[in-house]
Amino acid sequence: METKRILMDGDAIKRAIRRIGHEILERNKGLSNAVIVGIERRGVMLAKRLQTEIHAIEGLHIECEPLNVAMYRDDRDTRPKEGAPCSIDTTEKTIILVDDVLYTGRTIRAALNALMTSGRPKSIQLAVLVDRGHRELPIRADYVGKNIPTSHLEKVRVQVMELDGCDGVTIEQ
Repeated sequence: METKRILMDGDAIKRAIRRIGHEILERNKGLSNAVIVGIERRGVMLAKRLQTEIHAIEGLHIECEPLNVAMYRDDRDTRPKEGAPCSIDTTEKTIILVDDVLYTGRTIRAALNALMTSGRPKSIQLAVLVDRGHRELPIRADYVGKNIPTSHLEKVRVQVMELDGCDGVTIEQ
């Protein structure tokens, strides 16, 4: 029997994005040489929302780019390596890397590898909507919308209006 619990609704996601935007601005004291990079798919939608929120708070327009990490993954040997090399100029830039869920850390490792192929960033900061624990790699988010302790048997699902028709975070068992 599958059970589903709602962990965040649309309003909670908006509040989390707003808070993360404030935290990024506070930590960086201006983002004149920054790029927000969203990991495909839902990370891109969250990155665009973060870009909009930072603009609303501070009036700054920050470049926002998508990142496909498929060809940099090390845990999908059964699928062909798809996608294109990273084309984002990262040289001496502050990169705000955005994803929906941080779990094992493998997607983030792939994103870091992709970003490093196109320059040497000044820094890379990680923002995630949900941190569910269970890391396999030494990776930690700088900005977290919500920490949600889970078991390995549970699945955290993030829904975004742009792709799913509604906003929400659920946990399924």
